Amino acid sequence: MKVVTILGARPQFVKAATVSRQFQKIGIDEILVHTGQHFDANMSQVFFDEMEIPSPHYNLEISGLNHGAMTGRMLEKIETVLLSEKPDYVLVYGDTNSTLAGALAASKLHIPIAHVEAGLRSFEMKMPEEVNRILTDRISRILFCPTQTAVNNLQKERFDHFDCQIEMPGDVMYDAVLYYQSKAERVATILDKANLASGNFVLCTIHRAENTNDPNRLRAICAALNEIHRNTPVILPLHPRTKGYLQSLQIQLDVNIVEPLGYFDMLMLLKHCSLVMTDSGGLQKEAFFFQKYCITLRDQTEWVELIEAGANQLVGADQKLIMNAYHQMNRKPFTISQNLYGLGNAAELIAQKLK
Repeated sequence: MKVVTILGARPQFVKAATVSRQFQKIGIDEILVHTGQHFDANMSQVFFDEMEIPSPHYNLEISGLNHGAMTGRMLEKIETVLLSEKPDYVLVYGDTNSTLAGALAASKLHIPIAHVEAGLRSFEMKMPEEVNRILTDRISRILFCPTQTAVNNLQKERFDHFDCQIEMPGDVMYDAVLYYQSKAERVATILDKANLASGNFVLCTIHRAENTNDPNRLRAICAALNEIHRNTPVILPLHPRTKGYLQSLQIQLDVNIVEPLGYFDMLMLLKHCSLVMTDSGGLQKEAFFFQKYCITLRDQTEWVELIEAGANQLVGADQKLIMNAYHQMNRKPFTISQNLYGLGNAAELIAQKLK
């Protein structure tokens, strides 16, 4: 059996590594295609070696284009790969342009599609990710949902009337955290480099366009972070695009700023922080995996089960709401015990289903 896996960003490679290991165990031949969508200096050969991730068989090197041009170019090149490889399935992850392009290329060639992280919805159609995930779900044959909420979303959209199978193996990100955290303990150096005391700092990331492209939102978030930093150290791995906006708007950010970090360093920050503040989707879940409360600097989230469980608060970019959430949640003992994302064997279940 042959599966072609389409990937376009570093987090997708981390997730895919969990499934690739299971493919190897049960004898599925996997061809990895890297579209190149997100240029990432941290994705050197060292990244693949340390993470035990197979190097891509194809690197399409498509990046730095507008959404339409990027998706179109990927569609063309992925189609060429699929015509050459003739896989039994095309596997896609998440909600990037690479995800949609891979699914469209497969659909046009009548190759069945498996979508990992299916069923997620933010209900905000202005987000390109929302469009990508909805369209990918609609043309996929097997929909691997990470949560019951995702299954419910598909059922509400009447996917049970379509020619597809809905499965709930759990979340492959949880698999990855369980697999890599012991190695992170051995190799991560960020706590010493940044002189951080365990349990006495806030981990923050800001990168989404809804925050970085809006001067008022960015100023409000930074004002709250500056206020928090006076009480509890804030460490912020700063995305280059966010850094550019801060400089152009002359916004002063008085926190502990570091360059973007690798996966192992981020795992250690998650393990030892007192609180997470982010506009990232993945980091909201990883905070939960490490039993840390999370303040989400967005107006919506796909991970509504975290809100319902009380592990996460949505505060948008409102400085007062951010500060109120910080005072409520910082250093608060984590008491939530629900099993929201599976048992850490999602990759095994996905591989078995495809086999």
